[in-house]
Amino acid sequence: MDSVIDIRGLEKSFGRVKALDGLELQVAPGEVHGFLGPNGAGKSTTIRVLLGLLRANAGTVRLLGGDPWRDVVALHRRIAYVPGDVSLWPTLTGGEAIDLLGRLRGGLNEDRRRELVETFELDTTKRGRAYSKGNRQKVAIVAALASDVELLILDEPTSGLDPLMEAKFRAEVRAERGKGRSVLLSSHILAEVEALADRISIIRAGAIVDTGTLDEMRTHARSRVRALVTGDASSMGRVPGVEDLRHDDGVVEFSVEGERLATVLSELTRLGMTSLEVSPPSLEDLFLRHYGDRPADTPGRDGEKRHGRRRT
Repeated sequence: MDSVIDIRGLEKSFGRVKALDGLELQVAPGEVHGFLGPNGAGKSTTIRVLLGLLRANAGTVRLLGGDPWRDVVALHRRIAYVPGDVSLWPTLTGGEAIDLLGRLRGGLNEDRRRELVETFELDTTKRGRAYSKGNRQKVAIVAALASDVELLILDEPTSGLDPLMEAKFRAEVRAERGKGRSVLLSSHILAEVEALADRISIIRAGAIVDTGTLDEMRTHARSRVRALVTGDASSMGRVPGVEDLRHDDGVVEFSVEGERLATVLSELTRLGMTSLEVSPPSLEDLFLRHYGDRPADTPGRDGEKRHGRRRT
């Protein structure tokens, strides 16, 4: 199997509103793939198509080699899904809910289950109606990570968790990746995606606008450079790709695209460079390249509102 998720030319409309517009997304076996975009960009619609909850209007979708619409029952025994807002059976205890979800997916690793319950400090004797939002998330996370599945689809999985539990979640996802399990991770916490993802796809208006490893994506974005030189730094203004140039008393600062760094370093060396700081763009910087021109709280193409730039 070349890809655990292989989406090509995916289109989905709700009436006259086009939610997905030729979306392309591939997730390789054994990788954590970050899926980023604000509310209304099409992330949830994509995940619902993958889960067999929506039927595409056009394009092809392959999930673990099968068709998520036609083969939904068989495929759901091979995947585990954690939504951003977990609903539990109110009269079942957390432990009973974990066991039920595990049976639906083909069974649980009992040692792993006990380990995860302890890691996330989950009281499995409480009934679903007594759980806070964070504890409902923990139930779903434990059930997913302890299941014998090939693919984890995680949609805002740490919603409601405190920072300590978020850190523990990241450690567990790294452990799952180490075992060769594949993960599609959609999260509004950009630092979480930056820390975990092998590759990242950014969606805008129902289509992927950037994809690749973080290093690959950085080559097309601007880094910030600060250097000390003994020569006349004004010549840096003539170097292709240099922008926002400032220089004073031997200190020169500017931004430059990653692919132009070699040329810049050559010129700085000629100017007698004595120190150098290069700050590559963060995932937030890369994300805002595609969304920085759009004001907050503007409607998305699929009718939802987008709330702010950090929210994905």
